[in-house]
Amino acid sequence: MLPLLYVVVTAMTADFAVWQRLWSTRVPELLLNTLSLSIGVTVINLILGVSLAWILTRYTFPGSGVWNWLLILPLSIPSYVLAYTFTSLLKRGGPVEHLWQSLAGAEAVLFSPFSLTGAVLVLALNTFPFVYLLARSALKNFNVSFEEVAHVTGAGRVTTFVRVSLPLIRPSLIAGLFLAILYVASDFGAVSLLRYQTFTYAVYQQMTGRFDNTAAACLSLVLVACAFVFLAGERWFRRRSRFYQTTGRYRKPIPQPCHPLTALLFTGYLLLVFAAAFGVPVVLLIQWTIEAASAGHLSGKFLGYVWNSLSLSAVTATVAIVCGIPLAYVACRRQTWASTLCVQGAYTGYVLPGPVAALAVLVLVSQIIPQLYGTVFVLLLAYLVHFLPAALQGMESTFQQLTPNLEEASRSLGIRSIRTFFHVTFPLVRGGFLSAWILVFVQCMKELPASLLLRPVGFDTLAVRIWLEASEELYQSAAPPALLIVLITIPVALLLMQKDRQTT
Repeated sequence: MLPLLYVVVTAMTADFAVWQRLWSTRVPELLLNTLSLSIGVTVINLILGVSLAWILTRYTFPGSGVWNWLLILPLSIPSYVLAYTFTSLLKRGGPVEHLWQSLAGAEAVLFSPFSLTGAVLVLALNTFPFVYLLARSALKNFNVSFEEVAHVTGAGRVTTFVRVSLPLIRPSLIAGLFLAILYVASDFGAVSLLRYQTFTYAVYQQMTGRFDNTAAACLSLVLVACAFVFLAGERWFRRRSRFYQTTGRYRKPIPQPCHPLTALLFTGYLLLVFAAAFGVPVVLLIQWTIEAASAGHLSGKFLGYVWNSLSLSAVTATVAIVCGIPLAYVACRRQTWASTLCVQGAYTGYVLPGPVAALAVLVLVSQIIPQLYGTVFVLLLAYLVHFLPAALQGMESTFQQLTPNLEEASRSLGIRSIRTFFHVTFPLVRGGFLSAWILVFVQCMKELPASLLLRPVGFDTLAVRIWLEASEELYQSAAPPALLIVLITIPVALLLMQKDRQTT
């Protein structure tokens, strides 16, 4: 909890002139930009997530089963990778503008990727799987008896969808949308490459451009307050959107075959979304990687970047699992006010965006343990603060699925608690722990702002190299590390889909 406490204390004790300057110059613009970006992404996510989930749960056509897997793959592309590929496609004189001018005339101009529209497009394509997954899960478990009653009373398909189906899946939609909003509010990579001013980008600029940690802490506090408002709003909406199956007959929806022309339209729509969110960016990365290899850009330094990312991510994931085991265990087996406080304290990393956590860890280490300043340990600590909640979430759910009877049987035979854990509990939960380890490992591989701010001199990761090369528009040099991150992340996205299928 120290990073969060540092941000709060530093911001609340800052000179009034600092707050006055920020509120008169920066905060209104940043609030408007962040709110506009969140609203735009929310609208597109709602349209894409619900429409895609509806098509794939209510209709069957050639290839429909494959699309269930393909639409989850955009989660494997970091936002900054998607941003720099779209920058190349949509820039002035780029291939998309040439295509548009050939269709609409030589004077036709597309929107700039360095704008609100560009940021909304990139982040919406990067986050719509959040809404799609939860909407798909809700629709697969939907009771179609309600829709049949609406049809009997004379309601058409559109009316039934708007007034019956959509309200009943609202809890899942709200959860997915707020997850996407929190992701957008804390994103740094995409908005920095697109030069769109949000709180996370402004915090980074205050730290690296002005070297003003106090102003950065003030902006961080406003961002953390926005995150808490988003979380409180999600909980409020969720409480008002609870529905229960009380009486009557429950019938799961059965996908219906559709007309060949309709199947062709559905396939075209799915292909368009998939190509924009995953297919075209990956093809570009492959093309640029081949060109970079042919030009001799893949030197021994690239292997060093790979080793830095792999080793740091593996160590962080391992430490997160080791630290998370006692927290997850007491959260599920020995709930007291002290254990609850410890677990909730560990979850505070969720509300700290990357630059904010990096700022707090940097200042705390420099003041408390200055000997470690500028070492890999500082970066490891920032990763742990930021990603420990992801490990805890997976480990807690694994513990909750394991009945305590097995542990009690072992204890009744005279086995001590430690031996019971290693010989009974751990073998039964190691699969869930492995999934949590992989999740933290991949998130560390993609992490950017903390790596930029805290890495030792000469210690670059793949994410850092992508950002440095892409910010200079050296797309070929940035492609190999970007493609490698995508290839490493794809299995985790597919694992997420497999878990979703098991739960539904």
